[in-house]
Amino acid sequence: MNKNIGNTDKLVRLVLALVIAILFFTNVITGVVATVLGIIALVLVITSLLNFCGLYAIFGCSTCKTKPADNK
Repeated sequence: MNKNIGNTDKLVRLVLALVIAILFFTNVITGVVATVLGIIALVLVITSLLNFCGLYAIFGCSTCKTKPADNK
C-alpha cells in the first residue's frame, strides 16, 4: 500500500472530521444525517492515519509529494 495522501490533504481531512464531531456533540446535527456524517468522519480519520485513500488509488491520483530520485 503506497502513500497517496499528502500533508495538506491529511490536515484538511482531520479538520473536516473535527468539524463534524463538534457539530455532532453540540447537537447541531442529529439522526440519520449525524450517522452518515459520523461514518464519513471516521473514514476521513482512518485514511489520514494510514496515508492511503482507496478512491485515490482507483482513480490513479495522489496528493503526496514524491522525492526526486538520486542519480548516483
